[in-house]
Amino acid sequence: MRDIVLALFKCGKITEAEQEIANAKRTTKYMLELLFDDKNCNNYEWSEYKFKQGENYFVLDVNTGAVHVVDELVYDILDDDKLKNKKDILNDLKGKYDEEELSEAYDEIQELAEEGILYSEDQYEEIAHQSMDDRDYIKAICLNVIHGCNLRCKYCFAEEGEYHGRRALMSYEVGKKALDFLIANSGSRHNLEVDFFGGEPLMNWQVVKDLVAYGREQEKLHDKNFRFTLTTNGVLLNDEIMEFCNKEMANVVLSIDGRKEVHDKMRPFRNGKGSYDLIVPKFQKFAELRHQDKYYVRGTFTHYNTDFAADVLHLADLGFKQISVEPVVAPPTEDYAIREEDLPVIFEQYDILAREMIKREKEGRGFNFFHFMIDLTGGPCVYKRLSGCGSGTEYLAVTPWGDFYPCHQFVGQEDFCLGNVYEGVKKTETVNEFKKCNVYSKKECSQCFARFYCSGGCAANSYNFTGKINDVYEIGCKMQQKRIECALMIKAALAED
Repeated sequence: MRDIVLALFKCGKITEAEQEIANAKRTTKYMLELLFDDKNCNNYEWSEYKFKQGENYFVLDVNTGAVHVVDELVYDILDDDKLKNKKDILNDLKGKYDEEELSEAYDEIQELAEEGILYSEDQYEEIAHQSMDDRDYIKAICLNVIHGCNLRCKYCFAEEGEYHGRRALMSYEVGKKALDFLIANSGSRHNLEVDFFGGEPLMNWQVVKDLVAYGREQEKLHDKNFRFTLTTNGVLLNDEIMEFCNKEMANVVLSIDGRKEVHDKMRPFRNGKGSYDLIVPKFQKFAELRHQDKYYVRGTFTHYNTDFAADVLHLADLGFKQISVEPVVAPPTEDYAIREEDLPVIFEQYDILAREMIKREKEGRGFNFFHFMIDLTGGPCVYKRLSGCGSGTEYLAVTPWGDFYPCHQFVGQEDFCLGNVYEGVKKTETVNEFKKCNVYSKKECSQCFARFYCSGGCAANSYNFTGKINDVYEIGCKMQQKRIECALMIKAALAED
């Protein structure tokens, strides 16, 4: 028997029968069980996606999440949408492979298809629409505690933190109202999330501390648990703030773009001076105080540093273990915007980074890169994989004066103002439009192998590039697809050991 499936990641618990089938047809180095946390793991249409990454050949059964690492013969037999006729396969490949080997491999593939491990169908569409209709609670808010910033980052979507409007500080009273609204509209949910954002939230630090204290009081009264997070550029970071965050913040995001020359070019002070030298020692200390966990150094790469793998590795060499460096999202009119012609270089950089991460992990000096972190043993529930972040439905952003927006990237676009902390959500028709956003409401997503990994992408990016929240940002899609391929390669390479 051929070693067809070297790795099988399955949606739902693997049954004893499926385990026996898999064992009979392969020598496996590892098996991980859950891709979706959902017992009703059914089926639909466009089925297989195959690709070569590094030295491995991969086949992803899109609808079950089963990932197969195969040899070249099996790779050549398999097609993306359906299993071809055996006679045609033998005829097409007889010059490359032994006919007996081809026949044996084909028969085993056919058995796997009959068992639903390959070429499975997809029946998630009905679940997707039902889950959106039932979503009548809020579980997370982003508090823009300040519209203003002490840096002048050139790519800032919030225009120096002012969001196309005026500089402002959130008052304690407005923040309390926002937390009260979250509690009152969270239904039976126990765990609630609050992100302190800006601008630069440390410029309104006392209000942040006061709101955390208020939240801790209220969670006891209402049987809730607040998960507070903070995003900061680090300029005002000090020992007192670090100590408070290490006690109260479940996660902190530390903004740094990588190499000094890259960071200082895009993230200067208003006087043009770079901020790298000021923040790096603080961030290194903060990361160590958090035991290299529950934080991210988060950077942005642009058209000017498409060699961004060097920035990721620079951050790793500084000692950071939790790293995210993301592509800028900007109109094509901006000189720093990612362009279609940048993609070949960007794809090569992801390959370089993936190979280096494998090497460093095997040497005992590995680190996490956010965009390569695919959890094949658990991960988000099926509803989250179908609908994404929940912007405009489960998640809202709050301005300093208390207005609600679908997320922080919509703040300042008045057509998307949903209500406020005093009157609640008023623009229900807009909320209903966000409820309709899922991987089946977008043609491109419904036909994409990555749909259950990216969950349909970002509504704000879609709107900014197409004028619709229910469309796709094509350049972003292509980068996401490449990252998934690299992530699966890393999983396979490390599993070999």
